Amino acid sequence: MSRILLIEDEDRIARVLQLELEHEGYQVHIETDGRSGLHAALTESDWALVLLDIMLPEMSGLEVLRRIRQVDALLPIILLTARDAVPDRVSGLDQGANDYVTKPFAIEELLARVRRLLRERELQEQPVDANVLKIDDLTMDLKSRAVVREGKPIELTPTEFDLLRFLIQHQDEVMSREQIISEVWGYDFVGDTNVVDVYIRYLRQKIDKPFSCKLIQTIRGVGYMLKCESLNKEDPDAEGTAPAKGETTQR
Repeated sequence: MSRILLIEDEDRIARVLQLELEHEGYQVHIETDGRSGLHAALTESDWALVLLDIMLPEMSGLEVLRRIRQVDALLPIILLTARDAVPDRVSGLDQGANDYVTKPFAIEELLARVRRLLRERELQEQPVDANVLKIDDLTMDLKSRAVVREGKPIELTPTEFDLLRFLIQHQDEVMSREQIISEVWGYDFVGDTNVVDVYIRYLRQKIDKPFSCKLIQTIRGVGYMLKCESLNKEDPDAEGTAPAKGETTQR
C-alpha cells in the first residue's frame, strides 16, 4: 500500500483528502505544520508521495520543499496552492515540485495527478532489462529473439538478427564492413566483405522500407551506422545515406 504524507493545516481539507485517498487504497499520514511535516518527510523513507500546502504555520511549504530536495531529489511532491499564488507556484516548480493543484480543486483532478506521478516513479524504479535493446520505435529481445517495430513483429533470419543486434549495440557509431564481418560472421570468415552489403539490403527491406524513419544509414566510403533519420521527401525510394567525416554533400 502506497504511503502518502499530507502536510496541510486546514482540518477540513486534510480530513476530506484523507478520506478520498484512503478510499483509493492509499495510506495517509497527516502533519499540520511545516516543521513537523519536514521532520516526517525526512525521518521516514517509505513515502510514495507528499501533498504539501504552501501556506503553513511554523515553516512555509516552499521552505519544506527546499529542504526535502536537499536530501531527496526523487520523492514526488504536489503543492497545494491558493488560486492567486502564481509566484508561489512558479517558485515551487523551480525548487523541484513535480506538480501543483490550486484551491479549491476537484478531488478527481488531484487523484489523477497522484496516480500519474506514482506511475512515473514506478517506471523509473523498474530495473533496465539488459536483454532488451531499443532504438527509436524498434525493440529486440535477445532472449526470445523477437523484433518489433511500431508494434509490428518482424521476422529475421539468425544472421540478420545478429547483424541488427551488433548495429543497435553500437548505434550512432560508424561500423566498417571489416568490423561487422569480424563481430557477426567471425574472425575465421572467408569471403568478400560485400556479404555485409547484401545483408544490409535484406535488413532494410524488413526494418526500414515499411517505415518513415530510416534507421540504417550508409556512411559513404566507410560503412554503416544505425541512427533514425527521416527519408528525403523528394526521393521516397532512396536509402539512408550520410557523407563520411570530412566529406560535404553537393547541392
